[in-house]
Amino acid sequence: MSTLDRHVVVGLDNGGNCNNATVLDASGRFLVDRLCETPSLVQSGPEVAIQALVDALENVLEVTGTARDAVAAVGLDTPGPASATGVISSKGATNFSQPAWHGFDIRSALEARLGLPVVYNNDGNAAALYAHHAHFGAWAAARSSVSAIVGTGLGGGVVEAGRVVKGTAGMAGELGHVHIPLHGLLDDGQPLPICNCGFVGDAESVASLTGIEMNLLPYWLTRFDGHELSEVGSLGKAAKLVRSYGEAGDPLALKIFEQQAMALGRLFTIAANFTDPSAYFVGGGVVEAAPAFREWFLATVREHTLLRAEQAAVAKFALVPDLDMAGARGAAIAAMEAVAAPAA
Repeated sequence: MSTLDRHVVVGLDNGGNCNNATVLDASGRFLVDRLCETPSLVQSGPEVAIQALVDALENVLEVTGTARDAVAAVGLDTPGPASATGVISSKGATNFSQPAWHGFDIRSALEARLGLPVVYNNDGNAAALYAHHAHFGAWAAARSSVSAIVGTGLGGGVVEAGRVVKGTAGMAGELGHVHIPLHGLLDDGQPLPICNCGFVGDAESVASLTGIEMNLLPYWLTRFDGHELSEVGSLGKAAKLVRSYGEAGDPLALKIFEQQAMALGRLFTIAANFTDPSAYFVGGGVVEAAPAFREWFLATVREHTLLRAEQAAVAKFALVPDLDMAGARGAAIAAMEAVAAPAA
């Protein structure tokens, strides 16, 4: 048995409230089959948050009965934007708005604290990597995919030959900020959607919770006079309720989700002409919705993804599995690949 065979890697998914952790062994088996969360404490600044990541690692090792000296490497993911090597943007990032986080090298800081190699990905890339490997299994290294993760923003990732495409600055796969055609997507008289980044008409301005709050819900409330969501008290609160209304078949909510699905279809159409992937994955809150609703949503995305006949015959559409665990699992896969690379 080689040294690699006797070791494991840990995946750490850093969120605004919690860190989720998992352990992956050399056979490809995850030793955690549920969320394994501890507080992330990111609002307390880098020093406290790095220790919280250490605590998350120690906790998952205790939960799985894994020895500390069996850990060969750690995979870490955080929300972006950040560089390919884990340096938070100089303007801050999701969950990292405090000045102390701006330009902070979170990967190196954790690596120094742990004394172990740390492999970094942003959370969208990590989830995309897990979706790819979970779907293709032994064929992962011979396949490609594009994933769109609908959340507060629109994350995602591009995987080619089983590896995440990061780009020179680490910001490849920022699918949310790709501009999409809006003709036929917007209703007559519907204002152009504006993204938090300042772009007009990018994918995130439609396909995200922020897009619902800022752009879609305000318009559709004017088209459904007296709707219950107009009485919630704030657009932010109402936006978070739209999915439950959609699951119940509410016409206003279905209009919103139809536009989101159309936006993702147009985004995937662009991807089809750039990368011609083997699969298209959709993740986010829709994955946690009722089965009938999420299947309708995925089918609508597929309907609005314009593929050539040759592409349509071979490309797959699927939902990101185990979404609440996808980030940590994808981070662990990236770490295992890094550990295995020298041996290969």
